[in-house]
Amino acid sequence: MTKITTDQSYLNWPFFDDHHRKLAADLEQWCQNNLNDIDHSDVDRACKDILLKLAEGGWLKYVVPRAYGGIFEEFDVRSLCLIRETLARHDGLADFVFAMQGLGSGTITLFGSEQTKQAYLPDVATGEKIAAFALTELESGSDVANMSTSAEDHGDHFLVSGAKTLISNGGVADYYVLFARTGEAPGAKGLSAMILDADTPGLEITERIEVIAPHPLATLTFNNCKIPKNKLLGQAGSGFKASMATLDIFRSTVGAAALGFARRALSDAVNRTNQRQLFGAPLHDLQMVQAMLAESALDVDTSALLIYRAGWTRDTTGARITREAAMAKMHATECAQKVIDKAIQIFGGMGVVKGVKVEELYREIRALRIYEGATEVQKVIIAKQLLNQHKDQN
Repeated sequence: MTKITTDQSYLNWPFFDDHHRKLAADLEQWCQNNLNDIDHSDVDRACKDILLKLAEGGWLKYVVPRAYGGIFEEFDVRSLCLIRETLARHDGLADFVFAMQGLGSGTITLFGSEQTKQAYLPDVATGEKIAAFALTELESGSDVANMSTSAEDHGDHFLVSGAKTLISNGGVADYYVLFARTGEAPGAKGLSAMILDADTPGLEITERIEVIAPHPLATLTFNNCKIPKNKLLGQAGSGFKASMATLDIFRSTVGAAALGFARRALSDAVNRTNQRQLFGAPLHDLQMVQAMLAESALDVDTSALLIYRAGWTRDTTGARITREAAMAKMHATECAQKVIDKAIQIFGGMGVVKGVKVEELYREIRALRIYEGATEVQKVIIAKQLLNQHKDQN
């Protein structure tokens, strides 16, 4: 196995407290002991095995509040980012499993009733429930307000009809945080968030979706699924707000996962330049190779600064970090793609051979530039935030 050597000096930045530094060190050791040679051939089985490992290691406790078996009173975004960065550096599927436990329970943490939190969150922390977040539809990915899945009000319950696609953990989850149109108002103001248990009659997994970096993904179809009103998260009609508040927290962690991929690619690239001889000298003696390494190191550090600025701002102020999270997610995912591409170029032909880590990273990074808001959507968010700020100051 390639030795993973990465710069840890960023942990001395003032964004972090001592418990963050200890978390990073402890998780790094745990990953070295537990994430070597994960068999990805059966992706569903691998995800379940990794989930149990993460639960036994206590890492899932970071995605729920202390009252329900967690570590902190509320989300600590810097910890979530450190965990995703470290897991991604070792194994992309491990990052996926951790991320989905957080994203798939985050809306419950933020908007669920006490009864609902007690019913779901402790089992998320122990890995007894696999969580999922069902937002995307074929015609409404980034345009959330355009979703068509409907939840018809029948007094004490809703009847849900429609479909969701590209749902992570689709087909393996125990429950889905589902967003549907309840019709209180047109557009975004007529959406609601609710919990759909996987054994609900009328729920069908109509397609398992294969993508370039294998993960459990599926299309879900709802045929008059009955969801009791006590499964509603927040008020009816507040689903768009709930989805955006959830993404506001977890969007920074997508950037952190991309950062983990980029750090691993840069580490492997440096090792390659040290080991490979070209024209009678080490590969790293070539100035063009040095330039590629320098550009990659710059991209890694700027991404880390944006990610941990966003996390620090959320953790210390409790304020929304819409602009900061959008910047972190956009910059880190785009830069990680460039860093990984340079690493493959440094590896040469070996860089596109299946089983070589940089080839795996090349497939893993691509989806991060799309999910939880594509890069183009992040640009729109950043511009709107800037324009609104300018308007408020004039």
